[in-house]
Amino acid sequence: MNKLWIFVFICSLASCNPFVSKEEKTQNLVNKELLEMDWNTIDNYPLFYTCDETATKEEQRICFENELVSHFSETLKEFEFTIAPEVDSTAYVVFVIDKMGKIKVLNIEKDPAIIEEMPEFDGVITQSLKNLPEIDPALKKGIPVATKFRIPIVLHSN
Repeated sequence: MNKLWIFVFICSLASCNPFVSKEEKTQNLVNKELLEMDWNTIDNYPLFYTCDETATKEEQRICFENELVSHFSETLKEFEFTIAPEVDSTAYVVFVIDKMGKIKVLNIEKDPAIIEEMPEFDGVITQSLKNLPEIDPALKKGIPVATKFRIPIVLHSN
């Protein structure tokens, strides 16, 4: 009987519960890890095929941004927007790259003057994003995750 009390006492100190299944213990550990995880950061940026997946996080960010800007520049060169001389503005494109690497435009924030001057602006920007080369999604703990971006597009008349 004394051995049973010693076992119960040691188990209570060691937080072991002989009546909890391995699955429940595993689930408890996973839940604890999920609660402690910083969901506002990613481990790896989304990557174009030209970017190095073994590069540092900062190098991946730079490669992603450079490829994105390069693609936007090339796409927007094909269009000639005509804006009034007094229109100097910045539009912000908010989009998500989902865990499959697909892009979805959530919003294009812009001044009313842009809407009036260039009614086709949203369509051109959305199509430009949809025509990006294939992108591998961002990773968190090795798992593909969706990431949200907000990029500026500066508009000014020449």
